Amino acid sequence: MKFLRLAMIACCLLAVGCVKPATKADLFPGMYTEQPRSILVLPPINLTTAADAKECYITTVSEPLSHKGYYVYPAPVVMELMQIEGLYDSELLYNADLQGIRTNLGADSVLFTKITAWDMSYMVLSSSMTVGIDCELRSTLTNNVLWKHDGEVTVDLSGGSEDLIVQLIASAVNSAMAEYVDVARRVNDITLSTLPAGPYSQIYLQDQDEVLVDQDMWGPTGQFP
Repeated sequence: MKFLRLAMIACCLLAVGCVKPATKADLFPGMYTEQPRSILVLPPINLTTAADAKECYITTVSEPLSHKGYYVYPAPVVMELMQIEGLYDSELLYNADLQGIRTNLGADSVLFTKITAWDMSYMVLSSSMTVGIDCELRSTLTNNVLWKHDGEVTVDLSGGSEDLIVQLIASAVNSAMAEYVDVARRVNDITLSTLPAGPYSQIYLQDQDEVLVDQDMWGPTGQFP
């Protein structure tokens, strides 16, 4: 029986060792076949009870996408056009045909984001903040999902100081908004790290063999001090 268990363990280790690491080209082939150049970022779909989450998070998306090498449509222009068309929520476009956006605006892709967590927790001697985001990039040519990822960050705000917690509670509105923006940027660092480089990047089409760790293996949560 002992030798049987050892043999089973050896087989499992051998199987794990034979698993081919997933690359960006393996996981997101559409990014390299369609080669989108521009991204239209829709207002976030807020799945939380935080009323200001959408307005806060949308300010953190365009810059990192630009740094990845894509042309990003200005968020205020997108929101204004949606209001003109009577589309006040991105939910209305989630299952819709996106070819109209390509025809009217020329965007190659549309980024849907869902805010899954936007919480601040106050304890007696500690305080923390959690922001979670799901991202999904879809083609306006085929409606196919080109790339998707999710991330969640929990930040300890206590610093071991009771006075700091008192200060945070006393200035909850202003300080919380600033903290959320910072945490949202950290979430973007996690989620967008897997997005293939765009055409305005120096490594465009050169990152296809970059190995990515499966989300299910390490979990979507990033912990920051």
